[in-house]
Amino acid sequence: MATWTTSDIPDQSGRVAVVTGANTGLGFETAAALAAHGARVVLAVRDPDRGRQAESLIRRRNPDADVSVQRLDLASLASIRDAAAQIRSAHERIDLLINNAGVMFPPKSTTVDGFELQFGTNHLGHFALTGLLLDRLLPVAGSRVVTVSSIGHRFRADIHFDDLQWERRYNRFEAYGQSKLANLLFTYELQRRLAPHATTIAVAAHPGGSNTELMRHLPRWAAAGYPLIAPLFQDPAMGALPTLRAAADPAALGGRYFGPDGFAQGRGYPKVVGSSRRSHDVARQRRLWAVSEELTGVRYPVG
Repeated sequence: MATWTTSDIPDQSGRVAVVTGANTGLGFETAAALAAHGARVVLAVRDPDRGRQAESLIRRRNPDADVSVQRLDLASLASIRDAAAQIRSAHERIDLLINNAGVMFPPKSTTVDGFELQFGTNHLGHFALTGLLLDRLLPVAGSRVVTVSSIGHRFRADIHFDDLQWERRYNRFEAYGQSKLANLLFTYELQRRLAPHATTIAVAAHPGGSNTELMRHLPRWAAAGYPLIAPLFQDPAMGALPTLRAAADPAALGGRYFGPDGFAQGRGYPKVVGSSRRSHDVARQRRLWAVSEELTGVRYPVG
């Protein structure tokens, strides 16, 4: 399929989708498209006021949309546990968990629990949330966990097991790359653990170069030049297509990675793409999984 678009999303009526970071950018476009096709969508967001604004905008686009807001701060394990409990109370089943929220290139800072902000939010937060909700997906045929990575997973990226929280030194770009590599290592290991269950799959996606609020933490020198390259980036609606295809394409297989089909995967329509050699290293996948369980205190009901 050369040009997969939102018109290729099958009817989502009766399905429940939880989308993190759904108040803006890629998450908003993902949530809006799923709601437009009949899904019951939970906007899992850090700021409920902005979540309600997003909810209103989705309803303006589609008055019949079934949308709700759930407070979720991925930089706090307590907030994650509270949000998971509330989602579980409201929904007996979950068909789609879309781990979209993230932070990119912030100055050195930590989560409430002391984790480096990018690793703690982009990976550990989603690892914990997925583990706490997974038993709501496992009984549901065709359910999926979709995790949003980035082409940044290739940029000098590795998992620094000897200094995961960047306490010895901090490079915001390398730390971002570590978190996005972790997203893929997590997806591939989760898929291996899910395979015997044959109901739920784990899939990953990346948006290419997309013009979203993630750019707000660019260093001053990079922000100065950003207006010159911004026209090369996709708008959020195009950037969300790989995530939507990972979530809704009936032909998608577990362990696949979707990204744009254009030059260097920077822009274009979604297709299956490759990821770095390190992302497929089984030893890294298993070691990261064990460390993530230890740091979050969340144990999975699979594997």
